[in-house]
Amino acid sequence: MDVNAAIAAVAAMAGLLTGVIAMLAFRWSEREQRRPTRTSLHTDAVLPPGVDTVLSVLRSSAVVLDEGDSVVKASSAAYALGLVRGGKLTVEPMLQMARDTRRDGEIRQVELDLPRRAGRGEALAVSARVAPLGSRLVLLLVEDLTEARRIEAVRRDFVANVSHELKTPVGALSLLSEAVMDASDDPEAVSRFAGRMQIEATRLTNLVQELIDLSRVQNDDPLDDAEPVPVDELVAEAVDRSRHPASTKQITVVSGGESDLHIWGNRGKLAAALGNLVENAVNYSPARTRVGISARRVSGGSSPAYGSGALIEIAVTDQGIGISEKDRERIFERFYRVDPARSRATGGTGLGLAIVKHVAASHGGEVTVWSSEGQGSTFTLRLPEAGAARDRARRRTAPADGSAPGDSPAAADDRPYDTDSHTEIPAPEVLP
Repeated sequence: MDVNAAIAAVAAMAGLLTGVIAMLAFRWSEREQRRPTRTSLHTDAVLPPGVDTVLSVLRSSAVVLDEGDSVVKASSAAYALGLVRGGKLTVEPMLQMARDTRRDGEIRQVELDLPRRAGRGEALAVSARVAPLGSRLVLLLVEDLTEARRIEAVRRDFVANVSHELKTPVGALSLLSEAVMDASDDPEAVSRFAGRMQIEATRLTNLVQELIDLSRVQNDDPLDDAEPVPVDELVAEAVDRSRHPASTKQITVVSGGESDLHIWGNRGKLAAALGNLVENAVNYSPARTRVGISARRVSGGSSPAYGSGALIEIAVTDQGIGISEKDRERIFERFYRVDPARSRATGGTGLGLAIVKHVAASHGGEVTVWSSEGQGSTFTLRLPEAGAARDRARRRTAPADGSAPGDSPAAADDRPYDTDSHTEIPAPEVLP
C-alpha cells in the first residue's frame, strides 16, 4: 500500500507540473501572437473589414491603437517618421489625444513640431488627426507638413524681397519726377534729373525682366524643347552682351578652350545663364583687369536622360574682389548680394546667380564656384553634352590615325585660365 500511494503521489505531482508548464506555454504563445511586428503589421483580426485596404493606400502615416494604447497596425511611413517603436506610439501629445478620443468619441486635430532622430536637421512639422474606429480602436493619421511649410516660407520671403526691390526704383522715380517739376525753369537740373530717371527706369526694367526669366526656369523640370547648342556661339553672345561695360572699365575679355562643343539644352536659357556669369565677372572686377572664359569636355557619369556620359565645362574667371566663405554658401539665393552697395551701383538685381543655378538644374547640370578674397573667382557651369552632335563632329573631323579630335595634348592647354590653380595661361584670342 505504501508503494502504491507513493507512486500515485508522484504521478499526481507530475501531472500537476505538466499542467502548469502547458498553461505557461499557452500564455506565452498568446503574448507572442499579440506582439506587433512590421512584417505582419500586427493582427488583422481586430480591424473592421476593409480598413486594412483603406489604410494601405493612404498617403498619410496611419496608426491604429487598441484600448490598451498598443499599436494594432502601423504603416511603414509611421515607422519612417519615428512615430512607432517597439509596438508603442512614441509621441506623447498624440497618445494623449488618442486617449481623450477613446473616452468621449470626439475627433481631434493638432499641428506639432517633432524633433528628428539623433537631432539631425530642423524639426518635422506634422498635422495629426485622431478619430474613433469602431468601439475599441482609435485611428491616428499624421501628415508631414515640413516641405509645405518650407515652400510657404520661401514664397513669403520672395514676395517680401520683390516688394522691397521694386519699391526702391519706383520711389526714386517718384522723387526725381517731383524734382524735375520743381526745376522746370532750370534746363541743366532737368537734364541731370532726367538722366537719373533713365537709370532708375533701366534698373526697374532689368528687375522685371529677370523676375520673368526666373519664373520660367525655377521649376528645374527637364527640358522638352532641347537641342544641340554650339558653345562657341553662347560664349560669343555672352561676350557681346558685356562688351560695353567691359570697354568702359578697360577690362579685357578672353575666350578659349576646345572648339566645336555642343550642349544639349535650350539656347535662350543657356545664353542667359552664361551671360549673367560674364556680366557679374565684369561688374565685380577692377578696371584694367581680365575676364577669362574657357570651355572643355570632361568625363562624367552615364546619364540615361541625355544618352551621353560626357559633360561640357564652361568656366568664367575674374580677377575681382573675391567672395568670402560665408557668402559663398548663399550667393545663389534670390536677391542675395555680396556687396549690396556695389551691386546697386552697377544695376544688379541679385537674381542673376539664382537664374544660373536654376538653368543648370533644369539642364541636368550644376554650377560651382571657387573664390579667394582679393584674388578673384571662378564660376563653372557643367552641362550634358549633345551626344549626337559630338558623334557627328568626330566622324567629320576624325584624323587618319583614328584618334578623336580634342585628344591631343594641345587641346587641354587651349584655355585662358587654369581654373584649378587660378593662374593665367596665354589665350588664343583677345576680345576688346
